[in-house]
Amino acid sequence: MGALFRILNTRGVSTRRIAAAVDITQGRLYDYINGKSRVEKLALFEQIADAFHIPGHLLGLARRAWEPRPVDGEHHRADDHPPPDGDDLVTMDHFRSADRQTGGGRPYGAVVRHLSDQVAPRLVDVGSGPQVFAAAAALTEMAGWMAHDSGHDDRATRHFARALLLAHTSGDLPLAAHVAASSSHLALQTGDVAKAVGWARTGLDLAAQGSRIPTLTARLHTMQARALAVADQRTPAARALEAAQRDIEGVATADHPWLSPFDAAALASESALILRDLGRLEGALREAEQAVTLREVGRARSLALSRITLVDIHVCRGDLDAAVHVGHDLLSTSPTLGSIRVVRHLDGLRRLLDPHKRYGPVREYLVRFDDARRARMLLLADLIPPSPGGTTA
Repeated sequence: MGALFRILNTRGVSTRRIAAAVDITQGRLYDYINGKSRVEKLALFEQIADAFHIPGHLLGLARRAWEPRPVDGEHHRADDHPPPDGDDLVTMDHFRSADRQTGGGRPYGAVVRHLSDQVAPRLVDVGSGPQVFAAAAALTEMAGWMAHDSGHDDRATRHFARALLLAHTSGDLPLAAHVAASSSHLALQTGDVAKAVGWARTGLDLAAQGSRIPTLTARLHTMQARALAVADQRTPAARALEAAQRDIEGVATADHPWLSPFDAAALASESALILRDLGRLEGALREAEQAVTLREVGRARSLALSRITLVDIHVCRGDLDAAVHVGHDLLSTSPTLGSIRVVRHLDGLRRLLDPHKRYGPVREYLVRFDDARRARMLLLADLIPPSPGGTTA
């Protein structure tokens, strides 16, 4: 509700008018807007719906008295959702393609502007249906990934939180589960393993309430396995990974337009990390090599991350020659790839190799690596987040 009030206010509806329409004080309204208080009473939800002609189903209410009655014979199951607007899907596909090819840093601003200028106004349009909230959720989740890829994890957390609320508002539980998987990934990247496990379980609970989408549950089981492996919970992690592998081979009984694909290449990439953390290095090596093989041209970031994992595993196995060989392939990745996440993984790889620099091939590789990194940082100067103590835009 706080987000709704903010949208109304930015669209020119004064706080005095909003407060009067729903019969609350302006002080209480500011508490809602600033997140200091939450709307919890059913009567207030009803007042808000009636004051701004928001269809009841968008707020979890029964059909309001002023809403037109459905045409005879028009029925919907709880897990059926109106088809998304074609323009929204086309826009999503364009942004997704740009993100995969160039990294999230470049298109992030365009996605945020599109949400603000093209999507937000439709959220308060009485003629809009739940599919608009689903589109907003999917694009906001994408913005979260782009923020994470740009090195702004706090901003990514806020995007994911908003995306989850929008997905719940739309009634689209698979989309909410998809956002939970992203939140699990981000929690793991920021070092909160318990929260990563919790988000994966939340996503699995949500996914179980809707139509079966094996790729979605595979992704959630994979996120669960990754967090459990980091926590050294070996048996539960192995079981979760096995569940993910079974799901990815399953036959889908439903399709979903808003979920980003989770395919065999993605599972192989994640499996390599899980098996590495479990100490099963030979299995990790097979999965990492498979991930590199499956990554098609045009997925520069995914290919770079898969090669970084492969170098890591070769070093863990003590095969420095193989690590250097893959490392040279890694440096061929586009230097203009706008991904701070990749830069940070590369820096981690540099630290991993540094203790072995007395070995000639490693020492020669690190010289080339450092030259390539300097060139990359110059090309990405406009995307690099400020150092601690600085400010962000």
